[in-house]
Amino acid sequence: MENILVAIRTYFEAGGDVLWLIAAATFVMWLVIFERFLFLFTEHKKDVAQVLVYWNNRSERQSWTAEAISERLISEVNAKLNTNMAMIKTLISLLPLLGLLGTVTGMIQVFEAMNHTGGNARSMAAGVSAATIPTMSGMVATLSGVFANTFLMSKISDEEEYIKDNLSTDY
Repeated sequence: MENILVAIRTYFEAGGDVLWLIAAATFVMWLVIFERFLFLFTEHKKDVAQVLVYWNNRSERQSWTAEAISERLISEVNAKLNTNMAMIKTLISLLPLLGLLGTVTGMIQVFEAMNHTGGNARSMAAGVSAATIPTMSGMVATLSGVFANTFLMSKISDEEEYIKDNLSTDY
């Protein structure tokens, strides 16, 4: 366990300060992703069941009023489904930019090392690490978020279709 902590600390030291921002943004992104998964497989099922019971207990489902009620119920369920999805997409877009920020700050370190040592390769190595590690970390975090977001959006789309199909008016 101690070896793992030393490896993580060494990685963060080599990656520079921007790596902490990437780690924080990734943590928040995955926290929200897990919240959405938890919502989809628990609370959402209860919401759909309540809406379907309410709709099926209506004696009249053919009027304009019934259609408006159906649309309102669908809209409420969809609004809950899409909560926090914009935040996930924003964080997915932010992570590569934070990686790029790490690249720029690492290159600044390389240029400073070149200025002070006249191009000594060992002195430039820390700057190169600080330039490449955040870039890689931002991209890996982004890819993991893209996969989770794609799955969530597919599941949300399926759930939206399901509720629309089951709340149709009797025409």
